[in-house]
Amino acid sequence: MDSAYTAHDSALLIVDPYNDFMSEGGKLYELTKGTAQASGFYENLPRVIQAVRAASLRVFIVPHRRWRPGDYAGWLQTNLSQQGVARTQLFAEGSWGGEFHPGFGPRPGDIVVHEHWAQSGFANTDLDAQLKLHGIRRIILVGMVANTCVESTARFGMELGYHVTLVRDATAAFSAEGMHAAHEVNGPSFAHAILSTDELLAALPRGEQQAGAVRRDSP
Repeated sequence: MDSAYTAHDSALLIVDPYNDFMSEGGKLYELTKGTAQASGFYENLPRVIQAVRAASLRVFIVPHRRWRPGDYAGWLQTNLSQQGVARTQLFAEGSWGGEFHPGFGPRPGDIVVHEHWAQSGFANTDLDAQLKLHGIRRIILVGMVANTCVESTARFGMELGYHVTLVRDATAAFSAEGMHAAHEVNGPSFAHAILSTDELLAALPRGEQQAGAVRRDSP
């Protein structure tokens, strides 16, 4: 693994931290629950966020487009995911499901980038500009979904010259096969590091001490 992540050049990207994904009762909560439980997602994501904030790394929220009436009307083509968003009104603007999860969403000082329409948090958003303006060259990705929005954002980040880290147990997917593809098949072809939560915390400034503190303080 490369040298430790620092507050000067590293940031955490939390992808799609919506209630519809991450809160019980959300439209996609049950569909991702199996892999989330298997990976320890709901235990590990708070540890990552707490440790990153304690290490003074910047946090970027990378949100999917909130559904609004008229979305996709007149488009020449939509993919299956976009068709599903339209059918279920996923992350609908003004709805509880379209609000950020209270524990995983933005805090004062975080950067919430423009919403992405498909899978990559870079495509047609200000993410690249915001990262460059804040001097970020290393990105750490967590959130939903491992083999779609997380993977697509990470791949695009690599193409743009960022050092890319995936945290395999701080994400989830719709199937075990999706998780396997994200971290065992596809991830090694573009990510510079694929870490567990423990490995990431150990690589953060004062990582060993913070890892212990996070475990002791976690509910």
